[in-house]
Amino acid sequence: MDAPQDTKYAQGGPRDRLGRPLRDLRISVTDRCNFRCVYCMPKEVFGADYQFLERKALLTFEEISRIARIFTGLGVEKIRLTGGEPLVRRNLEQLVGLLAGIPGLDLTLTTNGSLLERKAAALRQAGLKRITISLDALDDATFKRMNDVDFPVSRVLAGIEAAAAAGLTPVKINMVVKRGENEADILPMARFFRGTGHILRFIEYMDVGHTNGWRMHDVVTAREIVATIAREMPLEPADPNYQGEVAERWRYRDGSGEIGIIASVTQAFCRDCTRVRLSTEGKLFTCLFATAGHDLRALLRGGASDTEIRDAVAAIWARRADRYSEIRTEQTAKLEKIEMSYIGG
Repeated sequence: MDAPQDTKYAQGGPRDRLGRPLRDLRISVTDRCNFRCVYCMPKEVFGADYQFLERKALLTFEEISRIARIFTGLGVEKIRLTGGEPLVRRNLEQLVGLLAGIPGLDLTLTTNGSLLERKAAALRQAGLKRITISLDALDDATFKRMNDVDFPVSRVLAGIEAAAAAGLTPVKINMVVKRGENEADILPMARFFRGTGHILRFIEYMDVGHTNGWRMHDVVTAREIVATIAREMPLEPADPNYQGEVAERWRYRDGSGEIGIIASVTQAFCRDCTRVRLSTEGKLFTCLFATAGHDLRALLRGGASDTEIRDAVAAIWARRADRYSEIRTEQTAKLEKIEMSYIGG
């Protein structure tokens, strides 16, 4: 097998048509989830008879590890494991161990936290560095209504505590805000996590996929969220941690921590996007709002060398001109886009 670092791309990697480098890879390890969140996998679509991918269609851990090493040879510095819910993939810590062995890689994971209390220590021991946990409300009734499987808030909070105790810090908590569902929990969430060392991030409800019934009316804007919090807990803007950071950072003026705002609808956040997404069965998507992907599994299982796969990926990236959030209209929002549960957030 070719050595991934021995390539013409080692000096910085390919650039897309807008001059953006490839730096982040998000890998969906399963299309399954134990939640049926109303904005992601609504039960009326993802019901008991929904046909998920067969096991043989999924990339193996060895295939994922090989792909990851190829991508680091193209300049990728950060890999995030996603789903579906990644922790429903059996023995996921084995994959974490394989990826953690890649030098200089920032390895993280996004989870709904439902299985984290018993998994956090093993993930950290395997080499996971950080974690992001989705939590859309502190009010139990609201949270159960949103996850639609009657799962209690207390068990996610226990998962957050377990992650912090294991050293997966700073823990990030993502709250998707949907009007009419959970906007009343913005302030309780901010109060609860302020001063804990965890970073709470609010995400505008997005038009990802085509099954969640998205309407602009349902979006609680970043401006509204900041104003709601600042009225009680004064905020000031903070500089981004790195170029291309999606979340806009705000810190409490009294020094008690910070929050993040992901204005995925009301502000253009594509300009500096350095992310690419790999689906569970090996399709590569150059945008969260994509309508089609590129089949890397066929190359992996068809005998292609690392160099051939790397050149194919570089060519895909070089053709990329995605900037959906800058050109979003009522018409583009209605396109039949890939589901977020399929390629991760």
